[in-house]
Amino acid sequence: MTNKKIVMERRNHFKNGACPKSNKMEKIKFLSIFFLAGVISASAQQLPSVQLKDLNGKTVDTSTLDNDGKPFIISFFATWCKPCLMELEAIKDVYDDWQDETGVKLFAISIDDGQNSLKVGPETQAKGWSFEILLDPNSDFKRALGINTIPAVFVVDENGKIASSRTGYTNGAEEQLIEEVRKLLKK
Repeated sequence: MTNKKIVMERRNHFKNGACPKSNKMEKIKFLSIFFLAGVISASAQQLPSVQLKDLNGKTVDTSTLDNDGKPFIISFFATWCKPCLMELEAIKDVYDDWQDETGVKLFAISIDDGQNSLKVGPETQAKGWSFEILLDPNSDFKRALGINTIPAVFVVDENGKIASSRTGYTNGAEEQLIEEVRKLLKK
């Protein structure tokens, strides 16, 4: 095929609506749909069964986490993660009000490993957190939920199914959590 024929075929190809931009847009559409499908399926999943320890050394199966038929929040953190600590401190400031209004409970899951896991109890006690603290030193629960970054927060409905999730923290983001809980209570 000559160069002239190749150029003509390409022109005709582009005239028919197939151009690099449309291919890019199709890829973006496909990836967006694929991503949303993943978020939707993750939002409907039951909590996986992973054995964690509380600060007293008692084993807790994550598939049995509950709040007496009310929604609850799971927040993954580490003592070295500044955004995690900022979020949990912000929640601490409004937690009593949240509990009075909705009865919500927060499980704070530490992914500190090795020597750092020994700091979790004293540090959370010094901060005055009244959340239930669980230890995930091998990140088994974190991995089972497909978490790559922390802070990671999940709102779980009264049936133990994940209703929503997010990673990262910006000031005020804790308000979105209580709004999710309120929506679940209105169902």
